[in-house]
Amino acid sequence: METKVKTVVNGFRTEEITGTINAIVENPEIAKFRFRAKNKWVKGGHNRATVKDFYGGCQEDTSRKKGWTFDNSEPPILLGNNEGANPVEYLLSALSGCMTTTMALHAAARGIEIKSIESKFEGDIDVQGFLGLNDQVRNGYQQIRVSFDIQGDLTEAQKQELLSFTLMSPVFDVVTNGTRVDVKLAD
Repeated sequence: METKVKTVVNGFRTEEITGTINAIVENPEIAKFRFRAKNKWVKGGHNRATVKDFYGGCQEDTSRKKGWTFDNSEPPILLGNNEGANPVEYLLSALSGCMTTTMALHAAARGIEIKSIESKFEGDIDVQGFLGLNDQVRNGYQQIRVSFDIQGDLTEAQKQELLSFTLMSPVFDVVTNGTRVDVKLAD
């Protein structure tokens, strides 16, 4: 009888990584996901987003018994009352989370153990564009700077390889390549 050794690298079970990849190679439809978020305006600059259900692996996911709530707001200097982070801060948070997870997952798939990953994300916005004061100024971030501190028994070449994995992050792709967003009134 053959026994399988369960290996965990960076918190990922390597047999699950292999199983997922093999399943997707066998049936690419498994790889198609549809994530959802709902949002409701509260007042002023405060609104609340909820995330719960999604479609993935060729079915509606029912693993989440309750969703997550994200309060969006602005600091007083941007006419809000600090009821939550502002949406562009959530974007930095999403980018940081996705790039970090992507790095750790790809490292685990290659058997590269990481002791720790810390990062800093900083973005520049000129609100003249958002406020409609200058149509020559972009509404969103003009630039985002990212730095990673990766710790472990790693060579400089391995750290550079780990850094390159971050470019495979879906959120990095959305931010750097843009995604068409269709906006309409609800049916």
